[in-house]
Amino acid sequence: MRNALGAVRSVLVLGGRSEIGLAIAERLVRDGARAVALAVRGGRAPEAAARLREAGAAEVHELEFDADAPASHAAVLARAAGLLGDLDVVVAAFGHLGDQAALEADPVAAAASAHTNLTGHVSAGLAAAARLREQGHGVLVVLSSMAGVRVRRANFVYGAAKAGLDGFAQGLDDALYGSGARVMIVRPGYVRTKMSAHVPAAPFAATPRQVADAVADGLRLGWRYVWVPSVLRSVAAVFRVLPRSVWRRLRR
Repeated sequence: MRNALGAVRSVLVLGGRSEIGLAIAERLVRDGARAVALAVRGGRAPEAAARLREAGAAEVHELEFDADAPASHAAVLARAAGLLGDLDVVVAAFGHLGDQAALEADPVAAAASAHTNLTGHVSAGLAAAARLREQGHGVLVVLSSMAGVRVRRANFVYGAAKAGLDGFAQGLDDALYGSGARVMIVRPGYVRTKMSAHVPAAPFAATPRQVADAVADGLRLGWRYVWVPSVLRSVAAVFRVLPRSVWRRLRR
């Protein structure tokens, strides 16, 4: 539950091993959150849990979550609510970057990647929204990407899924309007993580901590969209209007 000042007290991270998701949870703990649930494949994330306890979390729970098992997602949300009470913030941080060349060569693997990055978010997001609507408050934080603003040749399998996710999150926020709950869409550019280590760094790169700081600010100020860094909002506006002949040459 939120305290009397409206501060976040409970956090659920779907994809609790995500460096970005964990950084967000850690920042919220340092800001006063007391209880965190890490939902991960296999149900165990001891290193992440220890990090949150060190940051000051009074309760850290670990529970099973499989992004590719949509039939289980409503039960995961119910289990988290049973552990934490009301869910103040749900962070949807799971995903799969993959290697574009490998995905192009293996359509089955490409479909599996897109299933995780989009379809998994649809079922988990709807389950989270139902829980938040029932509570009458709470924020679903969806980690979208600059890659979904306009899909590039260099990572179009990943980018297409992120474009779909971004559109889904916008629609879900509209569906929650008036319920007291909402969706916050986070659009980072390149973030330096283990998952992205094989990808050449891009301009305006960020760290998981910078994303976490921006998310914390967005939650405090009631933002619906968070760009990391903020300059990407202007960059995206340019990207959207570039002629396709020019866009094709931007392979990075």
